[in-house]
Amino acid sequence: MSISSRFAVGIHILALIEINKDGVSTSEFLAESVNTNPALIRKITGMLRNAGLVKTRPGIAGVELAKNLFDVTLLDVYKSVNVVQENELFSIHENPNPDCPVGRNIQDSIVQQFSIAQAALEKVLENVTMEDMVRDIIEKEKLNNKC
Repeated sequence: MSISSRFAVGIHILALIEINKDGVSTSEFLAESVNTNPALIRKITGMLRNAGLVKTRPGIAGVELAKNLFDVTLLDVYKSVNVVQENELFSIHENPNPDCPVGRNIQDSIVQQFSIAQAALEKVLENVTMEDMVRDIIEKEKLNNKC
């Protein structure tokens, strides 16, 4: 099982809005880049809007950034698209056999390690901004066009 693709799509949407800042970033335009349908884009854009990362205006096509990208971390995006609930990145199987020494103790043994691992992931995400991501995308595009 992997983390929901909403996280990657949220990053994609924010980066494309910035790179297309002189154009209109409609759900259709964004969907074409993500290679998905506009309804999914609208759903994720709504999550980003509720988190204060983008803004939309009723009756006007397109979505805009609500914050400077240097103020938006990957952790902000991760949390805004409801990838996982607090301390629930890793699921623990329910109802292990209490008659077995492993079944009786496994949950208490691994829950702390899972919590440490999630905190480490979130710390890494907290230290990367969307500005870093856009800069990397632009640099990669420059390298691709040097052929």
